[in-house]
Amino acid sequence: MNTNVGESQNISKSPFFDGNNYGHWKAKMTIFIQSLDYNLWDLIVDGPNLPTVTLENGDIVPKPRNLYDDNDRKRVQINAKAKHIIICAINSNDFNRISSCNSAKEMWDRLEVTYEGTNQVKETKISMLVHEYEMFTMNENEDIKSMFSRFTNIINALQALDKTYSNSKMVRKILRCLPRSWIPKVTTIEEAKNLNVLPLEDILGSLMTHELSMQKKDDDEEKEKKKKKIIALKSSLIEDSEDDDDDDEELALII
Repeated sequence: MNTNVGESQNISKSPFFDGNNYGHWKAKMTIFIQSLDYNLWDLIVDGPNLPTVTLENGDIVPKPRNLYDDNDRKRVQINAKAKHIIICAINSNDFNRISSCNSAKEMWDRLEVTYEGTNQVKETKISMLVHEYEMFTMNENEDIKSMFSRFTNIINALQALDKTYSNSKMVRKILRCLPRSWIPKVTTIEEAKNLNVLPLEDILGSLMTHELSMQKKDDDEEKEKKKKKIIALKSSLIEDSEDDDDDDEELALII
């Protein structure tokens, strides 16, 4: 029996944030909360609208608990549940940062500002990543898998900052970033496929398959070159041997 069960295998446990790689944790936490109850995610994004009352002087204050109706209790309950999920997923330092927040939305927003910065900082990060995306190209001697991994890292970082690209744009970007030697394959894909609906994973599979074919062709050509070199070397050795035999015969005649 395998007792080494990783965190990714425990679907009931929220992903833990240790203070590093916030964007990665945020993406995993978003999916985790949505999988539990999408109403929880809506509450974190839009706010719980906690029960309030308006005083005679016009001030709006939290509604006393003894005045709650059933709807009020439901809103408070779901907010408490969302707060509990977030608190159980963070370290003690971040708990101190957000423990005073009244709503799960305030907690989530405070973590975002702490690790992503204000909107101005986020816009700067987005601009840098967009530039990296636009200038993206396949490096020399880089394989498709490594290139795609670098591309995915940029896309994920942008997505964590709420900047996304459509699938068709990403497909076209991948095709444009390939070197000139790939032009025939790119042309074939563009003519045979509808890039507006072609999944990015299909492009990856097609390019990796073509890459294997190219590698096999290169290997076959290299083997053929080595074979020709061996044949040429054998021929040279045979000619040298025949020349030596002729020299021996001439020497014998002279004697």
